[in-house]
Amino acid sequence: MTTSPVAAAPSRRRFLHDATTAVTIACVSPATLMGCQKSALDSGNTDAMDEALQRMAGLGLDGNHGPMAAEALIKLGRAEHLPRWVDAYKRRFTVSYPANSSAVSRANWQAALGDARREADWVDFFSAEVKEAAWSQVLGQWASRLAPGLSAAAGHGLIRTAHAARSLQNKETDLRRRELAQGLGYWAARYKPLPDLPGKTPGTLKPADALARVPRLPDEKRNRGSVDTGLRSVSQLPEFSQVADLLSLPNEAPQFLSELTETFATVYLRNVHSRNAIALVHMVTGLVALRHLLPYLSPSVTRSAERYGWQLNAAIYAVYGNSSTNPLPEAKEIKGEDLIDRAVASGDEHAIKFTEACLGEYSLNSKPIYLQAARDAVDRLK
Repeated sequence: MTTSPVAAAPSRRRFLHDATTAVTIACVSPATLMGCQKSALDSGNTDAMDEALQRMAGLGLDGNHGPMAAEALIKLGRAEHLPRWVDAYKRRFTVSYPANSSAVSRANWQAALGDARREADWVDFFSAEVKEAAWSQVLGQWASRLAPGLSAAAGHGLIRTAHAARSLQNKETDLRRRELAQGLGYWAARYKPLPDLPGKTPGTLKPADALARVPRLPDEKRNRGSVDTGLRSVSQLPEFSQVADLLSLPNEAPQFLSELTETFATVYLRNVHSRNAIALVHMVTGLVALRHLLPYLSPSVTRSAERYGWQLNAAIYAVYGNSSTNPLPEAKEIKGEDLIDRAVASGDEHAIKFTEACLGEYSLNSKPIYLQAARDAVDRLK
């Protein structure tokens, strides 16, 4: 059994200092990024999302990143690439839409929670819910219930739900409500809490310091399958059950999420290799998804979601982190438009989503590490 890699981990000050100085200059300002994203949404491209959802209707839920990447492309101002990208994605995505089993209702939903065979039943349930009540109300209620299982499918349910909510903020349509129902339905069907023994006292550590206390699974015990399968192996680490309460959770959620995403963008660069890139990408995109859900969460649910978001990232690090860290890449000039062009050219759904997430975080917290991480992922996943 491994112990916490305290000695091998850099100090928090050095950790974040190295992250901040990894790139000399990024030729794109936060204000420019935010303005470009807004103009993309205001330019009449909003209907492109509905067209993309219509064209992807009938695709299976498991592993389906199509709607999320489509929404990210629009956010990046590249809606004109959607038809070609969707057609290419549909050709290589072969999972069929699941069959119904038995209806999920307000009376029996707890028995269906976490039952992957009930994906279609859950989607039908949420489709009915968002027809009877405001989608934002449904989202707020169920994000609270589903937060302990936020790690569902390596955060895929959470991330899909957040992209759907962001598109609904811009325009409410039946197709977008259906997409929200699919995100929530997948989250509920794949609901799977990680090992957790809540502490009696709140955590006191900053993210980089808490990370040094996370136990890591020995290489010989690491699963080579999907990220979701890999995360199940944290049950082999008894110490992991206390990880969720290592972190101090401040009251200012937006700023705290920036600290977390900066930390885990750095974790990505220090730990990434050919086999773990997609797993590490989820550390940032999952936290960014939480940011998009903040308007619908109460303060208490926000703190709970932050706790489980940290726990998911700690689990990814425990299973996919390296025993020795990579040096940060050589400093170089990075242009935001170049990142976007490279992401689009790659055609990779994870590269597109990660690039959009990193640029969004950079617009709020202008640390070059986000651009460096995005550049690495785009080049690695193309």
